[in-house]
Amino acid sequence: MSRNSGYFSTTVPLNTAKATTPGAHDVDVPVTQPTPLKRVVSGAALKELLASGSSSQSKTPSKMDNMFQNYSHSEIARDTATIKNSVIMHLTATFLRTPMSMDSGHAYLASAFSVRDRLLQRWNLTNEFHDRMKAKRVYYMSLEFLIGRTFDNALLALDLREEYSKALGDVGFRLEDIIDEERDAALGNGGLGRLAACYVDSMACQDYPGWGYGLRYKYGMFQQQIINGYQVEAPDCWLDSPNPWEFPRPDVTYPVKFYGHLERDPNSEHRFIWKSDVVYDAMAFDVPVPGYGTTNVGNIRLWSCKTNSLFDLNKFNSGDYHGATGGQVAAQILTDVLYPNDNTSEGKELRLRQEYLFCSATMQDIIARFKKTGRPMSELPDLAAIQLNDTHPTLGVPELMRILLDEEELSWDEAWEITTRTFAFTNHTILPEAMEKWPVPMLDKILPRHMGIIYDINLFFLQSVEKQFPGDRDLLRRISIIEESNPQQVRMAFLACVGSHKVNGVAAIHSDIIKQSIFKDFVRIQGEDKFINKTNGVSPRRWMNECNPDMSNLLTEVVGDRSWVNDLAKAKKLEERVADTDFRQRWWDAKQANKKRLADYILTTTGIRVSPDALFDVQVKRIHEYKRQLMNILSVIYRYHCLKQMTPEERAKELHRVVVFAGKAASGYWVAKQVIKLINSVAEVVNADEEIGDVLKVVFIPDYSVSAAEYIIPASDISQHISTAGTEASGTSNMKFVLNGGIILGTVDGANIEIGEEIGEEQIFFFGCLAHEVEDFRHYLRFHQPKPDDALQTAFDMIQRNTFGDAAIFQPLIDSILRGGDVYLLSVDFPSYIQAHKAVEDAYRDREEWITKSILSVARMSKFSSDRSIQEYAEEVWNIEPVRVTSCSMGI
Repeated sequence: MSRNSGYFSTTVPLNTAKATTPGAHDVDVPVTQPTPLKRVVSGAALKELLASGSSSQSKTPSKMDNMFQNYSHSEIARDTATIKNSVIMHLTATFLRTPMSMDSGHAYLASAFSVRDRLLQRWNLTNEFHDRMKAKRVYYMSLEFLIGRTFDNALLALDLREEYSKALGDVGFRLEDIIDEERDAALGNGGLGRLAACYVDSMACQDYPGWGYGLRYKYGMFQQQIINGYQVEAPDCWLDSPNPWEFPRPDVTYPVKFYGHLERDPNSEHRFIWKSDVVYDAMAFDVPVPGYGTTNVGNIRLWSCKTNSLFDLNKFNSGDYHGATGGQVAAQILTDVLYPNDNTSEGKELRLRQEYLFCSATMQDIIARFKKTGRPMSELPDLAAIQLNDTHPTLGVPELMRILLDEEELSWDEAWEITTRTFAFTNHTILPEAMEKWPVPMLDKILPRHMGIIYDINLFFLQSVEKQFPGDRDLLRRISIIEESNPQQVRMAFLACVGSHKVNGVAAIHSDIIKQSIFKDFVRIQGEDKFINKTNGVSPRRWMNECNPDMSNLLTEVVGDRSWVNDLAKAKKLEERVADTDFRQRWWDAKQANKKRLADYILTTTGIRVSPDALFDVQVKRIHEYKRQLMNILSVIYRYHCLKQMTPEERAKELHRVVVFAGKAASGYWVAKQVIKLINSVAEVVNADEEIGDVLKVVFIPDYSVSAAEYIIPASDISQHISTAGTEASGTSNMKFVLNGGIILGTVDGANIEIGEEIGEEQIFFFGCLAHEVEDFRHYLRFHQPKPDDALQTAFDMIQRNTFGDAAIFQPLIDSILRGGDVYLLSVDFPSYIQAHKAVEDAYRDREEWITKSILSVARMSKFSSDRSIQEYAEEVWNIEPVRVTSCSMGI
């Protein structure tokens, strides 16, 4: 039966149940409120307007003012006097300060608003030019963007750091102090969000017309506090002070529906009308992203709920204050917190509604922008490429279908061709718990129209597969978007795969694994060409030029200018200086200066005093069992035991080591939080042991963030990337550490493999089993309990003797290895892990060998620039070209 015949599967749910508003006082949806009226011309002004013969208020200027035109198309003067005047103007006019009432916080805000003026001017020029050229745009959808601080990055991109430093000096402030006043934007948590931020940065720097889309979280994920060794979550109130780097757009607002029921459109056999009284307004906030070495400015558009129209004045006046604000609360919580705890059904519903708000507002915005071109909807893929950063934005697929079917009134085949040509999907994991699924009853209740569309996408897909492979019912079961469990689940990775024209992994090994595992059947059905690899990358602007100025200056000296910032391949010239004695000493001095800086930061944030002359051994990342921070701290316990068995003379000969941990555990992830407790308990004992002194120190830096990483990463001697083989999709922190002259201790996993191939395996310390061996080891451990390695057993014994506090607290962690099947193979890899540590120490004792490793590693890291990644996406996935914005192209 033709899809254009009006047939829609009989499984489309026509949900006629009464909708409810979560968080409201009553169980029923509140009576629809009167629509708020806009302020309009009235009185004498209205009479004058009517007398003039005009029937409506003017929406745009009747003529173009030359002064306005010239200002908007001319660069603000870059001299120190103009900058100083701008800062003072914002201090006095924007923040109402006088010379006697300002402090460094006010100076930061005034300086930031001054820089923002310049960015917004370029932002307007960029978007005006892209609109005029009708350029194809990339829309990078990500539920998180770990942006970090913006002020210093913007100054470097605008090449105005020295000018602002002098201007602020004239006012009485040091630029470095002003930079430290900025708080990190709480818009992300881990590598996924940092990758998204790097990619938008690279799009801007390479002149690709590209925007990021996400949510504006009021409290971020959480602020991590350590109390009695435990992680305690507190709201990250990063928006308490004005945020200079966002621009509110009350003019860009879209309605987003939830719950309700469906009615067939009497005028169309395949169109549905979604009736719902639960409608929230998503309002845009724009965050300009400056390009380095170009006037192009990218953008991240973030959505937040507008709640004013949800206030029920009638209920308020009747004394029902909770009921009056129930709608506001229900809307506001959608963008309060990143990744709300979903261990409860309420938490799951909140996360689903959060994701849909993000996807619906984004799709409506993209369609609205496209419609301004006047092109037919069939040409949407020619002007828009949408990249799904993991499964969180996957509801964008059925949402675009809903718009095309129900609002644009296209046929199913037309809508589906547009959708699949527009979307591409990046998979970031193979871990079962991270493969997002939604219960069908929940999705049906919250998004009844989308559940119907997903049913139809699945039906038509399975019908096509059945024609290709008749009689293979098990194949249909395996690839179905709807998992036949109790209750049924929507497999979002499968929906993203079916709805996209390209699917990519993020490292060579990861891309191979997903083609052999979760997408194996899809490769067979849809062809291998659809499934590609795009190895992750990091921005050299943030992760070398900004965070490591001493080493950056050495690289600039070798290259001859700062062009390497946008062309990291030029770092290859470092190899020419690897034998230069003077250069090698200055390279070592730069690393030691960074270590001193981190030592000061550790003292300030934790109160722990460490020696910068020690080996800095770092593992900083999200706390998770597969990342194996537990194996790291067990090795520290074993090292502590060995040191305690030595005589003072023997200990004096040992290499001093500072072991640094940082990272957050998800609020509902009990095991990961227990690992944090163990790390802090071990640190408390070791750091207080006078016999050990500076030979071994253990540090857990709380509330890990981009700003903290900018202290930690340039200072590492060795960084640990020790996930169980085959579990880490790629990793990007490994790239950042090596780019800053650090050496990797890691498993043969993720991007570690490709880094080893590029820099030479003699510059990396590999250990552990290989990905193809993992399942055999797991199978064996599932049915056997082999005796642990002596070193591992020693660590267990120290814990069980209450050396680090009540052993009962940590017994579940030991049991997960000894009696829980040791899913992440700590017992298997521990012996080779200890041997790898010994190899690291031997290499570090040879200072000249270590310097050579460090220089060669940086010289060979060009593959891992996010600029390379974005260029590959542009050419092989998005089919877009750079569009460089210049004064000539704007007709200035």
